[in-house]
Amino acid sequence: MKHLFIVNPVAGGRDRSAEIRQRAETACLRRGEDFEVYVTKAPMDAAEKIRTAAADGEELRVYACGGDGTFNECVNGAALLENVSLAPFPTGTGNDFCRMFGEEQALFRDLDALLDGEARPIDLIDCNGRFSANICSVGIDARIGADVHKYNRIPLIGGAAGYVVSLLVNVFKGISSPMRVRSGSFAAEGKHSLVCACNGRYYGGGFHPSRNARPDDGELDVFVVKGVNLLTLAAKIGKYASGRADEASDIITHLHGTEIEIELDAPELVNVDGEIIRADKITMRLVPGALRLIVPAGMRFFAQTETAAAL
Repeated sequence: MKHLFIVNPVAGGRDRSAEIRQRAETACLRRGEDFEVYVTKAPMDAAEKIRTAAADGEELRVYACGGDGTFNECVNGAALLENVSLAPFPTGTGNDFCRMFGEEQALFRDLDALLDGEARPIDLIDCNGRFSANICSVGIDARIGADVHKYNRIPLIGGAAGYVVSLLVNVFKGISSPMRVRSGSFAAEGKHSLVCACNGRYYGGGFHPSRNARPDDGELDVFVVKGVNLLTLAAKIGKYASGRADEASDIITHLHGTEIEIELDAPELVNVDGEIIRADKITMRLVPGALRLIVPAGMRFFAQTETAAAL
Protein backbone atom coordinates (compact mmCIF):
# COMPACT_ATOMS: atom_id res chain seq x y z
CA MET A 1 0.00 0.00 0.00
CA LYS A 2 1.15 3.52 -0.83
CA HIS A 3 0.14 6.79 0.81
CA LEU A 4 0.02 9.98 -1.27
CA PHE A 5 -0.36 13.39 0.36
CA ILE A 6 -1.57 16.03 -2.11
CA VAL A 7 -0.73 19.47 -0.68
CA ASN A 8 -2.14 22.77 -1.91
CA PRO A 9 0.56 25.27 -0.85
CA VAL A 10 -1.82 28.26 -0.87
CA ALA A 11 -4.71 26.67 1.05
CA GLY A 12 -5.57 28.55 4.22
CA GLY A 13 -3.37 31.47 3.21
CA ARG A 14 0.00 29.90 3.95
CA ASP A 15 2.23 27.08 2.78
CA ARG A 16 1.97 24.15 5.19
CA SER A 17 3.78 21.63 2.99
CA ALA A 18 6.77 21.32 5.37
CA GLU A 19 4.47 20.70 8.34
CA ILE A 20 2.46 18.09 6.44
CA ARG A 21 5.64 16.39 5.23
CA GLN A 22 6.87 16.11 8.80
CA ARG A 23 3.55 14.71 10.06
CA ALA A 24 3.36 12.23 7.18
CA GLU A 25 6.91 11.08 7.74
CA THR A 26 6.39 10.59 11.48
CA ALA A 27 3.10 8.67 11.08
CA CYS A 28 3.99 6.56 8.04
CA LEU A 29 7.55 5.62 8.95
CA ARG A 30 6.36 4.55 12.40
CA ARG A 31 4.06 2.11 10.63
CA GLY A 32 6.59 1.09 8.01
CA GLU A 33 4.38 2.50 5.23
CA ASP A 34 5.57 4.02 1.95
CA PHE A 35 4.48 7.61 1.39
CA GLU A 36 4.92 10.56 -0.95
CA VAL A 37 4.15 14.24 -0.48
CA TYR A 38 3.20 16.06 -3.67
CA VAL A 39 2.82 19.86 -3.70
CA THR A 40 0.46 21.03 -6.44
CA LYS A 41 1.77 23.39 -9.08
CA ALA A 42 -1.24 24.14 -11.27
CA PRO A 43 -5.02 23.68 -11.33
CA MET A 44 -6.08 20.02 -11.67
CA ASP A 45 -2.54 18.61 -11.60
CA ALA A 46 -3.60 16.81 -8.40
CA ALA A 47 -5.99 14.70 -10.48
CA GLU A 48 -3.26 13.84 -12.98
CA LYS A 49 -0.82 12.98 -10.18
CA ILE A 50 -3.32 10.54 -8.61
CA ARG A 51 -4.02 8.78 -11.90
CA THR A 52 -0.30 8.43 -12.58
CA ALA A 53 0.42 7.10 -9.08
CA ALA A 54 -2.44 4.59 -9.35
CA ALA A 55 -1.49 3.29 -12.78
CA ASP A 56 0.49 0.29 -11.45
CA GLY A 57 -2.64 -1.11 -9.75
CA GLU A 58 -1.18 -1.09 -6.23
CA GLU A 59 -3.48 0.00 -3.40
CA LEU A 60 -3.19 3.78 -3.08
CA ARG A 61 -4.47 5.97 -0.28
CA VAL A 62 -4.68 9.70 -1.03
CA TYR A 63 -5.01 12.56 1.46
CA ALA A 64 -6.23 15.90 0.08
CA CYS A 65 -4.37 18.50 2.16
CA GLY A 66 -6.16 21.78 1.53
CA GLY A 67 -9.73 22.99 1.31
CA ASP A 68 -12.77 22.03 -0.73
CA GLY A 69 -11.07 22.90 -4.02
CA THR A 70 -8.14 20.59 -3.31
CA PHE A 71 -10.51 17.80 -2.29
CA ASN A 72 -12.53 18.26 -5.48
CA GLU A 73 -9.42 18.00 -7.65
CA CYS A 74 -8.46 14.79 -5.84
CA VAL A 75 -12.00 13.43 -6.21
CA ASN A 76 -11.68 13.88 -9.96
CA GLY A 77 -8.42 11.96 -9.93
CA ALA A 78 -9.65 9.11 -7.72
CA ALA A 79 -13.19 8.67 -9.10
CA LEU A 80 -13.98 5.22 -10.50
CA LEU A 81 -10.53 3.83 -9.62
CA GLU A 82 -10.94 0.64 -7.59
CA ASN A 83 -7.42 0.70 -6.14
CA VAL A 84 -7.63 4.31 -4.88
CA SER A 85 -9.23 5.58 -1.68
CA LEU A 86 -9.34 9.25 -0.68
CA ALA A 87 -9.87 11.41 2.38
CA PRO A 88 -9.92 15.15 2.97
CA PHE A 89 -7.17 16.26 5.35
CA PRO A 90 -8.36 19.85 5.88
CA THR A 91 -5.82 22.66 5.92
CA GLY A 92 -7.82 25.24 3.94
CA THR A 93 -10.38 27.87 4.83
CA GLY A 94 -13.38 26.08 3.35
CA ASN A 95 -14.16 22.50 4.38
CA ASP A 96 -17.84 22.18 3.56
CA PHE A 97 -17.74 18.46 2.73
CA CYS A 98 -16.45 17.68 6.23
CA ARG A 99 -19.16 19.77 7.93
CA MET A 100 -21.70 17.07 7.11
CA PHE A 101 -20.10 14.84 9.75
CA GLY A 102 -20.83 17.25 12.63
CA GLU A 103 -18.54 16.92 15.62
CA GLU A 104 -16.88 13.92 13.99
CA GLN A 105 -15.44 16.12 11.24
CA ALA A 106 -12.44 16.68 13.53
CA LEU A 107 -11.40 13.08 12.83
CA PHE A 108 -10.42 14.09 9.30
CA ARG A 109 -7.68 16.22 10.89
CA ASP A 110 -6.40 13.22 12.90
CA LEU A 111 -3.81 11.55 10.69
CA ASP A 112 -3.62 8.41 12.84
CA ALA A 113 -7.41 8.01 12.62
CA LEU A 114 -7.18 8.32 8.82
CA LEU A 115 -4.34 5.82 8.57
CA ASP A 116 -6.35 3.39 10.71
CA GLY A 117 -9.55 4.07 8.79
CA GLU A 118 -11.37 1.88 6.30
CA ALA A 119 -12.39 2.67 2.73
CA ARG A 120 -16.12 2.92 2.04
CA PRO A 121 -17.84 3.52 -1.32
CA ILE A 122 -19.75 6.79 -1.63
CA ASP A 123 -21.72 8.36 -4.47
CA LEU A 124 -20.56 11.25 -6.62
CA ILE A 125 -22.31 13.77 -8.84
CA ASP A 126 -21.21 13.92 -12.47
CA CYS A 127 -21.78 17.54 -13.50
CA ASN A 128 -21.00 17.90 -17.20
CA GLY A 129 -18.06 15.57 -16.83
CA ARG A 130 -16.65 17.01 -13.60
CA PHE A 131 -17.19 14.99 -10.45
CA SER A 132 -18.52 16.43 -7.21
CA ALA A 133 -18.60 14.78 -3.78
CA ASN A 134 -20.68 17.49 -2.15
CA ILE A 135 -22.96 20.03 -3.88
CA CYS A 136 -23.48 21.41 -7.38
CA SER A 137 -25.58 24.46 -8.17
CA VAL A 138 -26.38 27.03 -10.83
CA GLY A 139 -27.86 30.48 -10.34
CA ILE A 140 -27.20 33.45 -8.11
CA ASP A 141 -25.47 31.37 -5.42
CA ALA A 142 -22.90 30.11 -7.95
CA ARG A 143 -22.26 33.65 -9.15
CA ILE A 144 -21.85 34.96 -5.62
CA GLY A 145 -19.47 32.15 -4.68
CA ALA A 146 -17.40 32.63 -7.82
CA ASP A 147 -16.90 36.34 -7.13
CA VAL A 148 -16.10 36.14 -3.41
CA HIS A 149 -12.39 35.46 -4.00
CA LYS A 150 -12.19 38.40 -6.40
CA TYR A 151 -13.47 40.85 -3.78
CA ASN A 152 -11.44 39.25 -0.97
CA ARG A 153 -8.29 40.37 -2.78
CA ILE A 154 -9.27 44.03 -2.47
CA PRO A 155 -7.60 45.77 0.52
CA LEU A 156 -9.86 46.12 3.60
CA ILE A 157 -12.31 43.54 2.18
CA GLY A 158 -12.15 39.91 3.24
CA GLY A 159 -14.01 37.10 4.94
CA ALA A 160 -17.69 37.86 5.44
CA ALA A 161 -17.24 41.34 3.94
CA GLY A 162 -16.14 39.79 0.64
CA TYR A 163 -19.28 37.66 0.59
CA VAL A 164 -21.50 40.70 1.27
CA VAL A 165 -19.88 42.70 -1.54
CA SER A 166 -20.28 39.78 -3.95
CA LEU A 167 -23.92 39.40 -2.89
CA LEU A 168 -24.68 43.07 -3.52
CA VAL A 169 -22.94 43.12 -6.89
CA ASN A 170 -24.70 39.99 -8.11
CA VAL A 171 -28.10 41.10 -6.87
CA PHE A 172 -27.61 44.25 -8.93
CA LYS A 173 -26.80 42.09 -11.98
CA GLY A 174 -30.05 40.16 -11.53
CA ILE A 175 -31.45 37.57 -9.16
CA SER A 176 -33.05 35.21 -11.68
CA SER A 177 -32.38 33.68 -15.09
CA PRO A 178 -34.61 31.86 -17.60
CA MET A 179 -34.17 28.11 -17.07
CA ARG A 180 -35.78 24.90 -18.25
CA VAL A 181 -35.47 22.34 -15.46
CA ARG A 182 -36.27 18.62 -15.62
CA SER A 183 -35.85 15.89 -13.00
CA GLY A 184 -37.86 12.68 -13.19
CA SER A 185 -41.51 13.64 -13.57
CA PHE A 186 -40.81 17.24 -12.57
CA ALA A 187 -40.51 19.90 -15.26
CA ALA A 188 -40.48 23.69 -14.97
CA GLU A 189 -39.78 26.51 -17.38
CA GLY A 190 -39.35 30.18 -16.56
CA LYS A 191 -37.18 32.36 -14.39
CA HIS A 192 -35.37 30.65 -11.52
CA SER A 193 -33.00 32.03 -8.92
CA LEU A 194 -31.05 28.82 -8.41
CA VAL A 195 -31.03 25.04 -8.72
CA CYS A 196 -29.01 23.00 -6.23
CA ALA A 197 -28.22 19.26 -6.16
CA CYS A 198 -26.95 17.92 -2.84
CA ASN A 199 -24.87 14.82 -2.19
CA GLY A 200 -23.67 16.54 0.99
CA ARG A 201 -25.24 19.16 3.25
CA TYR A 202 -23.16 22.36 3.36
CA TYR A 203 -21.70 24.72 0.78
CA GLY A 204 -20.78 28.34 0.29
CA GLY A 205 -18.97 28.53 3.62
CA GLY A 206 -22.01 27.68 5.73
CA PHE A 207 -25.19 27.41 3.64
CA HIS A 208 -27.03 24.30 4.84
CA PRO A 209 -29.83 23.57 2.34
CA SER A 210 -30.17 19.86 3.11
CA ARG A 211 -30.42 18.37 6.57
CA ASN A 212 -30.58 14.75 5.44
CA ALA A 213 -28.50 14.34 2.26
CA ARG A 214 -25.99 11.52 2.49
CA PRO A 215 -23.18 10.56 0.13
CA ASP A 216 -24.10 6.87 0.24
CA ASP A 217 -27.90 6.77 -0.05
CA GLY A 218 -28.19 6.51 -3.84
CA GLU A 219 -30.12 9.74 -4.37
CA LEU A 220 -29.73 13.49 -4.60
CA ASP A 221 -31.51 16.10 -2.53
CA VAL A 222 -32.53 18.74 -5.10
CA PHE A 223 -33.85 22.27 -4.57
CA VAL A 224 -35.36 24.37 -7.36
CA VAL A 225 -35.92 28.02 -6.42
CA LYS A 226 -38.31 30.10 -8.51
CA GLY A 227 -37.40 33.52 -9.78
CA VAL A 228 -38.11 36.06 -7.04
CA ASN A 229 -37.63 39.74 -6.34
CA LEU A 230 -35.13 41.09 -3.83
CA LEU A 231 -37.63 41.41 -0.96
CA THR A 232 -38.81 37.83 -1.35
CA LEU A 233 -35.25 36.56 -1.58
CA ALA A 234 -34.32 38.43 1.59
CA ALA A 235 -37.34 36.99 3.39
CA LYS A 236 -36.85 33.38 2.28
CA ILE A 237 -33.11 32.88 1.88
CA GLY A 238 -32.62 32.23 5.59
CA LYS A 239 -34.94 29.22 5.43
CA TYR A 240 -33.03 27.77 2.48
CA ALA A 241 -29.67 28.46 4.11
CA SER A 242 -30.63 26.74 7.38
CA GLY A 243 -32.18 23.52 6.07
CA ARG A 244 -35.77 24.73 6.28
CA ALA A 245 -36.53 25.01 2.56
CA ASP A 246 -39.77 23.06 3.02
CA GLU A 247 -41.11 26.05 4.99
CA ALA A 248 -40.79 28.11 1.79
CA SER A 249 -42.55 25.65 -0.53
CA ASP A 250 -44.29 28.52 -2.35
CA ILE A 251 -40.99 29.33 -4.08
CA ILE A 252 -38.79 26.27 -3.39
CA THR A 253 -39.51 22.83 -4.83
CA HIS A 254 -37.74 20.03 -2.93
CA LEU A 255 -37.07 16.90 -4.99
CA HIS A 256 -35.33 13.56 -4.56
CA GLY A 257 -33.82 11.81 -7.57
CA THR A 258 -30.72 10.73 -9.41
CA GLU A 259 -30.51 13.25 -12.26
CA ILE A 260 -31.46 16.81 -13.09
CA GLU A 261 -31.13 18.66 -16.39
CA ILE A 262 -30.98 22.45 -16.73
CA GLU A 263 -31.02 24.48 -19.92
CA LEU A 264 -30.27 28.21 -20.00
CA ASP A 265 -30.51 30.84 -22.71
CA ALA A 266 -26.81 31.62 -22.38
CA PRO A 267 -23.83 30.06 -20.56
CA GLU A 268 -23.79 30.68 -16.81
CA LEU A 269 -21.50 29.86 -13.94
CA VAL A 270 -21.97 26.45 -12.34
CA ASN A 271 -20.68 25.64 -8.86
CA VAL A 272 -19.07 22.20 -8.49
CA ASP A 273 -17.89 21.85 -4.88
CA GLY A 274 -16.84 25.50 -4.97
CA GLU A 275 -15.03 25.14 -8.30
CA ILE A 276 -16.56 26.93 -11.28
CA ILE A 277 -17.42 25.75 -14.77
CA ARG A 278 -19.54 27.56 -17.37
CA ALA A 279 -22.34 25.99 -19.43
CA ASP A 280 -25.79 26.59 -20.91
CA LYS A 281 -26.78 22.91 -20.78
CA ILE A 282 -26.11 21.20 -17.47
CA THR A 283 -26.67 17.63 -16.36
CA MET A 284 -26.13 16.68 -12.74
CA ARG A 285 -26.22 12.87 -12.50
CA LEU A 286 -25.62 10.64 -9.49
CA VAL A 287 -22.92 7.98 -9.94
CA PRO A 288 -23.41 5.38 -7.17
CA GLY A 289 -20.31 4.13 -5.36
CA ALA A 290 -17.96 6.09 -7.62
CA LEU A 291 -15.42 6.97 -4.89
CA ARG A 292 -13.80 5.03 -2.08
CA LEU A 293 -13.80 7.40 0.91
CA ILE A 294 -11.38 6.77 3.76
CA VAL A 295 -13.59 6.82 6.86
CA PRO A 296 -11.48 7.70 9.94
CA ALA A 297 -11.28 5.12 12.68
CA GLY A 298 -13.88 5.84 15.35
CA MET A 299 -16.35 7.63 13.04
CA ARG A 300 -19.96 6.59 13.72
CA PHE A 301 -21.69 8.56 10.93
CA PHE A 302 -22.11 5.60 8.59
CA ALA A 303 -22.48 2.96 11.29
CA GLN A 304 -25.39 4.81 12.90
CA THR A 305 -27.34 4.76 9.64
CA GLU A 306 -26.72 1.07 9.11
CA THR A 307 -27.94 0.34 12.64
CA ALA A 308 -31.09 2.42 12.12
CA ALA A 309 -31.82 0.68 8.80
CA ALA A 310 -31.52 -2.73 10.43
CA LEU A 311 -34.09 -1.92 13.13
